[in-house]
Amino acid sequence: MSYKTVRKRARDSITIEKSEFIGVIAPVRTDEEAVAFIESVRAENRKARHNCYAYVLRENFISRYSDDGEPQGTAGLPILDVIQKNGLTDVVIIVTRYFGGILLGKGGLTRAYSNAASLAVNAAEVVEMLSGFYLTIESDYSWYERIIRCLGEQGARVDQTEFTENVKITAAIRAEASDRLMDALVDITNGGVRIVKSDETTIDFS
Repeated sequence: MSYKTVRKRARDSITIEKSEFIGVIAPVRTDEEAVAFIESVRAENRKARHNCYAYVLRENFISRYSDDGEPQGTAGLPILDVIQKNGLTDVVIIVTRYFGGILLGKGGLTRAYSNAASLAVNAAEVVEMLSGFYLTIESDYSWYERIIRCLGEQGARVDQTEFTENVKITAAIRAEASDRLMDALVDITNGGVRIVKSDETTIDFS
């Protein structure tokens, strides 16, 4: 269930024989999000001759690419290859080319689009999403310090704490450690803790 993606949008560029290749990468979850992102980058670069792209999604195992007018196989596939070689998913890369007047040939184009896509990946913050759970932990104040210490010892991350009549903590924990953590919390509080466990999901623990 674990996978690698990028945390946020990133951009980098390279100029080859007076043509500028601008690589932009972003995290996306659905086909609709990917298409919307591609269209937004196209709108930002209306004067560009080509906006070539590729994206890979976990949803329905989708992968798509486009040469957008470049010779077949010289743009979309090299971009897709960069995504796949970096082991990324739920990600889209679009490379915009501003033509500089010098023809690069198929080999030159392939290298240029691959390089621009790689630069975008390098500019992005790659994160590994791991299987895990969110736990909502509620207790009276007397157990708060012990619970916080236990969470740290078990490798959990505290995401939110609410101080009302009781203390309510939301924590993220890796799937393989969740049962051990819950048992430990019950043990250290002598059963004086209420725990609600989310459905299993993927969480950024980096």
